[in-house]
Amino acid sequence: QVQLVESGGGLVQPGGSLRLSCTASGRAFSSYAMGWFRQVLGKEREFVAAISWSGSTTYYTDSVKGRFTISRGNAKNTVALQMNSLKPEDTAVYYCAARHSPIPTMVGADFGSWGQGIQVTVSS
Repeated sequence: QVQLVESGGGLVQPGGSLRLSCTASGRAFSSYAMGWFRQVLGKEREFVAAISWSGSTTYYTDSVKGRFTISRGNAKNTVALQMNSLKPEDTAVYYCAARHSPIPTMVGADFGSWGQGIQVTVSS
């Protein structure tokens, strides 16, 4: 099992930036792909970004391409999501996820470990 803890959320104005971080603990982290998902009240959880165990392969949902960047520092057991040019529609609870495989996916059900979620609010 892997335990995940997110940090870095909060309130930001449209056009601003935030950096989310996720720290993992527990066995077998070195072989895990990581991802970020988000959920708005009344909507299903949606994929945002994912990264392979090596960090060489990344995936993004179309709505964040060019604005968000996912990165991984495996030696520190962390994954980060740099969010630039934020829009009100980015407002959501963001979840860090880990998968017991080095290969990333865009499907939430493929990830077995989840953080508690952290609020990101983009508003004037």
